[in-house]
Amino acid sequence: MKLHNNTIRGVHQALEAIFELGQYADKVIERTLKSNPKWGAKDRSFIAETTYEMVRWWRLVNFLSPSKDYWDLFGTYWLMQGNELPPWDEFARLQPEKIKLKYDSVTDPGLLESIPEWLQTLGSKELGEKWEAEIHALNEEAEVVLRVNTLRTTRERLKNLLEADGIRSYLVKGYPDALVLEERQNVFRHPSFKEGLFEVQDASSQLVAAALQVEPGMRVIDACAGAGGKSLHLAALMGNKGKVISMDVEEWKLQQAKLRARRNGVSIFEPKIIEGSKTIKRLKESADRLLLDVPCSGLGVLRRNPDTKWKLSVDSIAKVQATQQEILQSYPSMLKKGGQLVYATCSILPSENEGQVKKFLESEVGKDFELLEDRKVLAQESGFDGFYIARLLKK
Repeated sequence: MKLHNNTIRGVHQALEAIFELGQYADKVIERTLKSNPKWGAKDRSFIAETTYEMVRWWRLVNFLSPSKDYWDLFGTYWLMQGNELPPWDEFARLQPEKIKLKYDSVTDPGLLESIPEWLQTLGSKELGEKWEAEIHALNEEAEVVLRVNTLRTTRERLKNLLEADGIRSYLVKGYPDALVLEERQNVFRHPSFKEGLFEVQDASSQLVAAALQVEPGMRVIDACAGAGGKSLHLAALMGNKGKVISMDVEEWKLQQAKLRARRNGVSIFEPKIIEGSKTIKRLKESADRLLLDVPCSGLGVLRRNPDTKWKLSVDSIAKVQATQQEILQSYPSMLKKGGQLVYATCSILPSENEGQVKKFLESEVGKDFELLEDRKVLAQESGFDGFYIARLLKK
């Protein structure tokens, strides 16, 4: 592939914002692509993919590069991919053979998988022999998975509709609403997205709403709803009959969810901002089902958010675990007796998952609950994101 000076500068600009200003990769890439309307589809794809991959392999690239200069870092990454560099002055310092020898000499698994040392230690401690294969799977590029909006179409109809426009996809056993694209592409511009026929949602994430076993007419609370992806799935599973109360502490996320609900043709969606413990108390024993898709480290979704590993720390994981337990101690009061609760995270760490459920069940609040089943979804086994899903009954 021919390299262009201006697109490489676009990558530099994005990396600077991510690593020097601490901004989120997806927002940075979105903004970078908007900054130059003259870039064509191939240029935009090159900038987005190269930025994400350099973020993914940042520790290893920095180790192999002769300096921290962005041209050297890019050139080192380009050589790592098995490409040749053009004879530009910007790449004059790079010696391909030297970089290759250095790469071949790396034996440290944490460096090879390009993760922070503390994460290598923590992952090995928590997942044992499964850690190596898991972090390797989480370093692969994520596939684009669609969740078909069954309120508006069927999976087969959508598949055919997309195929007519050259967007090929395939079905996956065990995921009744999922379509996986054969090639990565921007599906948000397709008319079927604007018509609300699908949402982009990883296959593992689609298991969460399904685990709640909702039925039409139920009153369901999605208590950590964010931008409402799982709320929309719940509404579809309920046939748009009943009530889905989507709660979050961030109002802007619920505004986004509102727009998505309108596009999806969901009329049973009710956004509610959590303004404090009073909001929770007012909804005491009002829900047939309660979804707690709690804040977490996000280690299960590193394939699509590779910058997460550079923003996390041992302390930040400890803080999020405290938040998880706080939610488990206060939010279940909104569930009716005989109702069911699903606790879910997009983390692969047992300390955020079964460890938290165990701690909850041993607490005063948790004694009223019984664990019905739980499911640990690892990327190495599923081929999709890492997740944890536990279903509990309020006795």
